[in-house]
Amino acid sequence: MPTDVIMPQMGESIVEGTITQWLKKPGDRVEKDEPLFEISTDKVDAEIPSPTAGTLAEIRVAAGSTVAINTVVGQIVGADEATAAPAAAAAASEGVEVVMPQMGESIVEGTITKWLKQPGDKVEKDEPLFEISTDKVDAEIPSPVSGTLTEIRIGVSQTVAINTVVAVIGGSGVAPAPAAPAQTQAHAPEIQTLAAPQAVEDPQLAGRRLRSSPLVRRIAREHQLDLRQVAGSGSGGRITKDDVLRHLHDYGPGNANPPQPAASKLPGELVPLTKMRSIIAQRMVESKRIAPHVHTVYKIDMTRVAQLREHERGAFEKRHGIKLTYMPFIAAATVEALRRFPILNASLEGNSIRYHRNINLGIAVALDWGLIVPVVREAETRSFSSLAKTINDLAARARSKKLMPDETSGSTFTLTNSGVFGGEYGTPVINQPESAILAIGGLRKEPVVLTDKEGNDSIAIRSVQYYCLGFDHRLIDGADSGKFMSILKHVLEHWDKPLD
Repeated sequence: MPTDVIMPQMGESIVEGTITQWLKKPGDRVEKDEPLFEISTDKVDAEIPSPTAGTLAEIRVAAGSTVAINTVVGQIVGADEATAAPAAAAAASEGVEVVMPQMGESIVEGTITKWLKQPGDKVEKDEPLFEISTDKVDAEIPSPVSGTLTEIRIGVSQTVAINTVVAVIGGSGVAPAPAAPAQTQAHAPEIQTLAAPQAVEDPQLAGRRLRSSPLVRRIAREHQLDLRQVAGSGSGGRITKDDVLRHLHDYGPGNANPPQPAASKLPGELVPLTKMRSIIAQRMVESKRIAPHVHTVYKIDMTRVAQLREHERGAFEKRHGIKLTYMPFIAAATVEALRRFPILNASLEGNSIRYHRNINLGIAVALDWGLIVPVVREAETRSFSSLAKTINDLAARARSKKLMPDETSGSTFTLTNSGVFGGEYGTPVINQPESAILAIGGLRKEPVVLTDKEGNDSIAIRSVQYYCLGFDHRLIDGADSGKFMSILKHVLEHWDKPLD
């Protein structure tokens, strides 16, 4: 019988280990108690001996991967089984192996955050199969082929190196899925019945994006139930089968006596940080520690831009296929100001200042599960319509987890729209290694004192917006920040650029 090699528990508080090196390769002879692989935990580095003598037939977890204790990381067969091992391995791998993809040159590992299919489920080529989180981006990973998912090798919340086999589609060598952490098991029924690519919106539900499966929508149709009345308890507010059945049990068919939406987290519940949230936390603390932040706030009269946008929005959408928002106006004005004052587009490198060749404009996008900053590269070379299209495309793909890591790195200056939620203005944290960040406040109408050329004052209703520049005082003085903001203000208040 083959002998499984498992990740050992190296102490009571140890729950996982990282394989740092395999000392043998498949096909090598190994003696009992001979060092087989090396691991690293948060307590100790150690060589792990072979549990038996024989031939290393399979390595299931590659070097660099972190897995939970008791995970099977390899398999040893006896001498009489060694010759049969290659044939058995071939039979077990007739299916197509699904690997952890490399999501960028600097990415060496990824964390599986959700399986969208379970063993036995059918899957189509290019259909999202699982979700991952890296230190650059969250993404849905598509299936490489059509077939049946026969094996899941890496469970939710596990971090593994790129090119690690995480699942198998097709083939006869079906193995059980790895044990999931407690928080994953709690959502197991939902994972079995719902898949993210099925999270589409019924036409009858326009105005609110409801995430649900075809099964849930079929149950709702059969019972004349408007899903807007059902509180979703799944990830991101997803409406699960249990949610809709519970609603029908409590309130019956139809839409009488709808309940109030329930919070997805219970008071007092301890919820671990997601990979993205953990990285955001680390980077915010690092930025505040590194850079002496200073902020300056300007009120800008956006009436001219608001009137132009209102007048041109229909024609612009017809020409370019996207809605005309305020962001390309602000981005174009920012580029103009950065051209005039390149110190705000620079970075500190040791005791030197790096003046960047291009303006790579980061656009912060708020997600249900965190924040991400896709980058408009070489923004200084783009027309107004090109800026608008690129910003729209990046934001849409950020929300649908379709960004590549190289689209979220290399920014030289960042815009963050804190006013989208109604705030007057925010005091933003600098996105390292940049030197400045511009927060956009809410747009609202206010009474403003206007002075004409003869010096006469009058009061008028104007569309105004507060802008807050956060800057690193090691590189940027108050005078430079004021000059930059004055240019931004002038461009927006006296807009004269074409919209194509």
